[in-house]
Amino acid sequence: MKKLKQLVELFSHTSGDEPSYLIVGLGNPGPRYALNRHNVGFQCIDRLAETYGIPLRKKRFKARYGEGTIERHLVVLAKPLTFMNSSGKAVAPLSRHYHLAPQRVLVIHDDLDLPLGRVRLRPGGSSGGHRGLKSIIEALGTQDFPRLRIGIGRPAQGDPVDYVLSDFDPDQEPIIQAVYELVLEIIPYFLREGIEETMNAYNGRQVFVP
Repeated sequence: MKKLKQLVELFSHTSGDEPSYLIVGLGNPGPRYALNRHNVGFQCIDRLAETYGIPLRKKRFKARYGEGTIERHLVVLAKPLTFMNSSGKAVAPLSRHYHLAPQRVLVIHDDLDLPLGRVRLRPGGSSGGHRGLKSIIEALGTQDFPRLRIGIGRPAQGDPVDYVLSDFDPDQEPIIQAVYELVLEIIPYFLREGIEETMNAYNGRQVFVP
């Protein structure tokens, strides 16, 4: 019975329209890391799931994920459960399962080189030292997949590793919450208009909180 259930799930997505995108948020699983700066990708996926009623109930391919619709676009929202540095072990199997080319895999991740409150889309490129991206590049065999970078800024002092694995300061919380609201605006625009138009509309947008 369990094997039959797995086979049904494996082929269930072929019964209707194919998803147009796999949208992956990067982070580390577990309550210890939930609100860390490194987990902004997870936070974005959670907000998308809540806003559009897409429960992340499926747990296979070393990921938690769900299928649903964002403004008439069928998508898959996913959070790897591999820990950040091995994200590719979840992303690659998921993209193959849904027959999605790398160009149809949008990765949302934190970026030390962008100031807090700024977002930037890219159609591809190197990992820039981000180990989650590095893992995905290696697993997909290409750098050509879009990513939405969420600026968290660099620490003025101290170890960047400690910085990304810590929570936002109280005075930073309103800014990152406003960024999450901006992401809810960007994703449907991206699905509707494509990456070039979305880059033109949103790249360099800086969130300011009074």
